[in-house]
Amino acid sequence: MPEGDTIFRAARTLDRALAGHALVTARSTVPGVDAASLVGRTVTRVDAHGKHLRVHFDDGRTLVTHQRMTGAWHIYRPGERWQRPERGARVVLANATYVAVCFHAPVVTLLAAGGLARDAVARSLGPDLLAPDFDRDTARLRLRARSELPIGVALMTQTLVSGIGNVYKSETLFVVGVDPFVLVSALDDATLDALLDTARDLMHRNLEGYPRVTRDDGLARAWVYGRQGEPCARCSAVIRMQRQGDAGRSTYFCPRCQHVV
Repeated sequence: MPEGDTIFRAARTLDRALAGHALVTARSTVPGVDAASLVGRTVTRVDAHGKHLRVHFDDGRTLVTHQRMTGAWHIYRPGERWQRPERGARVVLANATYVAVCFHAPVVTLLAAGGLARDAVARSLGPDLLAPDFDRDTARLRLRARSELPIGVALMTQTLVSGIGNVYKSETLFVVGVDPFVLVSALDDATLDALLDTARDLMHRNLEGYPRVTRDDGLARAWVYGRQGEPCARCSAVIRMQRQGDAGRSTYFCPRCQHVV
């Protein structure tokens, strides 16, 4: 699933292509999404909150997409051949210069004017790690409110803090040296703040695109993610992977550096 940095980059690219321009084409295959009514409307901005991408219009409506495991936004010039079959297009937004296509996103919602402020999903999201005004105190308090969760699960719970996925969860916990399976209640505020600051820093490092790099020694791209069975770069212990949470999400970790019992 794309993580916060990927969605941030997609929103930034779409903003450059669409913001300030009126749509000449708008259509959707999603039931209940009246995209055709957006023709003639001007896109005011495109932004992201965690893993949610939002296209804002001059009449106050907002198109919200969540890519999950399958979705992707593409940008084309009019007449340019698409890289994916048209049957996979869930939304098409075009102005005179660019065509933006959302392929296979399982969540596509067109909110009425002012609806974003009232939307239950949007209101439930935790602070966005990549927001300029990221509120670390609120994020920490939200984590504390779910003190019964293992920290590896809590960091990926988007209602607590938005934007972290499997990669940044695993890499952040390794960098700070925290056991992914320890409960939030066992961690002090300084450690929670260090985790939030580290995740934010790692994500900011990767806002210019791939390859995603979370190490600072130049020897590899990741400390632990995707490296099950390999030696830890710090202590040579064997990196492990274990599933966590109800969704069985993968967590990579060093049992020695992260003090896993």
